[in-house]
Amino acid sequence: MIMWFTIMQIVVAAVAGAFCIVAGLGGRRPSDYSVGALAIVELLLVIQVVVAIVSPLAGNPPTGDLLEYWVYLVSAVLLPIGAVIWALMERSRWSTVILGVAALAIAIMLWRMQVIWSVQIA
Repeated sequence: MIMWFTIMQIVVAAVAGAFCIVAGLGGRRPSDYSVGALAIVELLLVIQVVVAIVSPLAGNPPTGDLLEYWVYLVSAVLLPIGAVIWALMERSRWSTVILGVAALAIAIMLWRMQVIWSVQIA
């Protein structure tokens, strides 16, 4: 995994999450911007799926638990899809908060995935 790409994902997810939480607590319904922020996170996760599949073929296998990595990756890919669908159906200020919480959870999962990929776990 390329460290800067993962850091970029974490920053985008954290900023999107903070933006959505502040907007939701301010009483705003999910806007196209908050849903779009999660869509950007989702696009980056799809790119990471491709990188995770191709990287071992290029000689860069993960050094940690592969099962844990894939559980995080699948969860991180499915979480924003569920959050966006729920937010579009609900269209309340709380659905905006849920979008933000989903983005922050994804940021944490991405960091753990980077640790699994690049750091030897004893």
